[in-house]
Amino acid sequence: MVEQAELLSALIGEIYDAALDPSLWTAVVGRAGRFVGGLGATLFSDDVVGRSGNVYCESDGIPDTFWQLYFDKYAKFDPATTGRFLAGLEQPFATAVLLPHDEFLETRLHEEWAHPQGSVDFVTALIEKSSTRATFFGVFRHERDGVADNEMRRRMQLVVPHIRRAVLVGKLIDRRQAEAATLADTLDGLSAGMCLVDAEGRIVHANAACQAILDARDFLSVNGGRLVASDAGADQTLRELFAAAGGGDTAIGIQGSALALTASDGESYSARLLPLASGARRRACIGNTAVAALFVYKASMAIPSATEIVARHFKLTPAELRVLLATVEVGGVPKVSEALGIADSTVRTHLGNLFEKTGTGSQADLVKIVAGFSTPLLG
Repeated sequence: MVEQAELLSALIGEIYDAALDPSLWTAVVGRAGRFVGGLGATLFSDDVVGRSGNVYCESDGIPDTFWQLYFDKYAKFDPATTGRFLAGLEQPFATAVLLPHDEFLETRLHEEWAHPQGSVDFVTALIEKSSTRATFFGVFRHERDGVADNEMRRRMQLVVPHIRRAVLVGKLIDRRQAEAATLADTLDGLSAGMCLVDAEGRIVHANAACQAILDARDFLSVNGGRLVASDAGADQTLRELFAAAGGGDTAIGIQGSALALTASDGESYSARLLPLASGARRRACIGNTAVAALFVYKASMAIPSATEIVARHFKLTPAELRVLLATVEVGGVPKVSEALGIADSTVRTHLGNLFEKTGTGSQADLVKIVAGFSTPLLG
């Protein structure tokens, strides 16, 4: 168990490095697949008819041509394609769950693609999803190991949340077209408080959420330019962690260290310190004196859904929101009318209000707006 924990710790650090340096994804995906217990692994985007893009794959003993052959030809024959889209976020989904193994053995996918390279099962986990497209982390299981078991699912659940966060961070950076060396705008967009500190605890950069926490001068504040905790024990721990972070990843662990903090009103907060000495992470920090990033968030933080964000942002009524979501899911006025059980004229009235509130002029524009809110930095 100690060895497994060490492997997981190193893997988590590499996953977050890949968020800042996409060239690392292929190797990281391969290591994650081996940790889970698979023959090979892949991080890929897929749509409901099996067309894929942004594929990162690595495997032991499987030629690269086999991977490309799957996505070019056989993905559309995969009986699990639809099932993957319906699976829960971050929940392992095995082909063997969808249909009996003996039936899978008779499929064209198995006979022409899986069997020649020794694959007997494919376990995926949903990373993110829009109305028509999704991103998955998938691991191929070799026939010598049998179909996915509980241990494989357990290990998947250990690594998938970190892969998901890293993918979302990477997409957020790409969407804002920010260079890795100048991430201030991206960091300011995080809902959690985040500050970069040097080995003495001096703040190099604090995002807007963190600055609000510091300005309140409650459980965290700035004294003489140094970040301090109001609780003496917590403050001593922070001092030691900051100093240790100056020594690199090995000093406090690649995945960092967590600390519980309590506000004066009794509200519980969590603080996690992530060392910046590891490769891409250090290159991406602002300035060259920061040794760690401290993330601070409520222990019970409730992150609003994309639906809630859209409704709040455009001040939509419940009825308008229902029509908006139905438009995204089923399409035009007649289908929305049928789905919601309301008259066509009522749907058109709500659509008119939606166009006015969102500054759009077509249903296609409404779909684009919802899609734009569908992949915020969560988790």
